[in-house]
Amino acid sequence: MTNRLILLALLVLPAAAYGEPVSFKRDVAPILLDQCLACHGPKKAEGGYRIDTFERAVAAGDSTQPGFLAGKLEESEAFRRIVSTDKAERMPLEGDPLPDGQIATLKRWVEEGAAFDGPDPKASLASYIPPPTHPAAPESYAATLPITAVEFSPDGQSLAVAGYHEVLLYNPADGALIRRLSNVGQRTYAVRYSPDGQLLAVACGTPGKLGEVRIFKPESGELVRVLGTTSDVVFDCAFSPAGDRLATAAADGTVRIFKVADGAEERTITSHSDWVFAVAWKADGSQLATGSRDKTAKVFDAQTGDLLITFSGHNSPVRGVLFHPDGAEVYSAGTDNKIQRWKIADAAKTKEVGLGGEVYKLTLGGESFIAPAADNKVREYKAKELDQIRELAGPTDWVLAADLHPETKRIAAGSFDGRVFVWNAEDGAVITSFLAAPGYAAAK
Repeated sequence: MTNRLILLALLVLPAAAYGEPVSFKRDVAPILLDQCLACHGPKKAEGGYRIDTFERAVAAGDSTQPGFLAGKLEESEAFRRIVSTDKAERMPLEGDPLPDGQIATLKRWVEEGAAFDGPDPKASLASYIPPPTHPAAPESYAATLPITAVEFSPDGQSLAVAGYHEVLLYNPADGALIRRLSNVGQRTYAVRYSPDGQLLAVACGTPGKLGEVRIFKPESGELVRVLGTTSDVVFDCAFSPAGDRLATAAADGTVRIFKVADGAEERTITSHSDWVFAVAWKADGSQLATGSRDKTAKVFDAQTGDLLITFSGHNSPVRGVLFHPDGAEVYSAGTDNKIQRWKIADAAKTKEVGLGGEVYKLTLGGESFIAPAADNKVREYKAKELDQIRELAGPTDWVLAADLHPETKRIAAGSFDGRVFVWNAEDGAVITSFLAAPGYAAAK
């Protein structure tokens, strides 16, 4: 037995002294996801060993020893490396040792038989561990953050903006902060109001560790439920036109569809081979369009999940998708600095426009749509013709997210430097601009 194991044996009470057995789902899986996933997950598997499912965590990697073996600490290769005093083999490699409390939990779990209490040994650990309570947002921001998501409420009276471990709600008329929604993942990549404005879905996560969609009541900040938990971030989500379903797009390459009423998962679509950046519904709710880092845009049957068509014309990651108003075509945009329009029937391109930088998520509003881009500009286009209506001035950094509210005739956008702009959609005049970082401006 190693010196550290001897010390732990002295410090930690025997398993029988504890009332409740260690739960893999509640106690062990969160440790593995937090401490080990970066080096032993789907995207990177050092030593051929992965911990993203129970089945993989207890199996052997390139070595012949299992990761965890019931009742046998010395024969559990993962545990042996976690407690090793040799920095060349201790896990996490080149990182701090696990806290003694976490090691004690793993030790007890192995001693008690390494039992599995999750729903499926083959399922992703992130899909069934209890949702975490996220750290509180800073009362005052020490720096600005890139604004990766903005969206008007359906009535146009508030603007949801991505923050750090929170979503910020602002008055779009004057930039006044209305409310702060807490208990959100580290970074937010999309905010989506339900059609009736009663719910706000937040696609968020911590890169390389956790992704999820959190659904809130925006008026109270109450957390309704957590959906689509994965081992990496969720980049986008979208309510169906009827508001009864929610589609998610994530860095694990999947698209998922959930029932809004109870959070039940209807289906998982795995056609993409890399991160899925964007998802959009057809106006009648019958189809989904997606854009991915695998350099394709795709259209799926929303009822069956069947792949209908793949468009490969960008030859670069696709960051935004949108259905044409006639429903027979799709707009897609990406890092090739283009917006392309193509037919769902045969993926034939019908039109394209070039921009001065990579293009992010596209947002439809009435008879036009908005395209934010890395050339520091926001452009409004006619949704039917792909003819430019106007180019909006003001941002001095990449524009990462934008939205359009036809009824109040306002356009909003957020940029890499943390600034939010709101324009009059009729003449392009700036209504207000502000830093979405509470307390930061006053501190300067």
